[in-house]
Amino acid sequence: MSEVEIRELRPADLAVVAAINDANVPAVGAADEAKLARLLDQSLIALAATDGSGAPIGFCLVLGPGADYASVNYRWFAERYDDFVYLDRVAVDEAARNRGVGAALYAEVERRANAPWFLLEVNLRPRNDGSLRFHHRLGFEEVGQQETDYGVLVSLLAKPLP
Repeated sequence: MSEVEIRELRPADLAVVAAINDANVPAVGAADEAKLARLLDQSLIALAATDGSGAPIGFCLVLGPGADYASVNYRWFAERYDDFVYLDRVAVDEAARNRGVGAALYAEVERRANAPWFLLEVNLRPRNDGSLRFHHRLGFEEVGQQETDYGVLVSLLAKPLP
């Protein structure tokens, strides 16, 4: 794989992104193209990672305060933080995992973020140990846990941004 390139996520990417998303369930919530299009429209930051071919091998969608989004995890953060970026979802194609794609996406989110907090959740049940280790290495700390209305226990994580 060549070097990871990060670019804006575009509506034309949604079919590929939906397939990547579906391959990553339950680490991310299921979402069809229509749901991903709605999230893309509301995102402050929407990124695609490519390996030079132009096609996404990973992506992330990041929301800010005031989004019209029914996620229980987003609402938990919005009730406690005034100014933030919330990573709603990040997913990487299986063939591109463990090659720095996720780290490159996170670095670009942090570079673009104009907020004091970077917020997200990681599953505790079903447990996602790889994601928990990754986020710990990046400096995220648990600020709460929540049992969701869809039967998943999550660790709510926050990282202060400069």
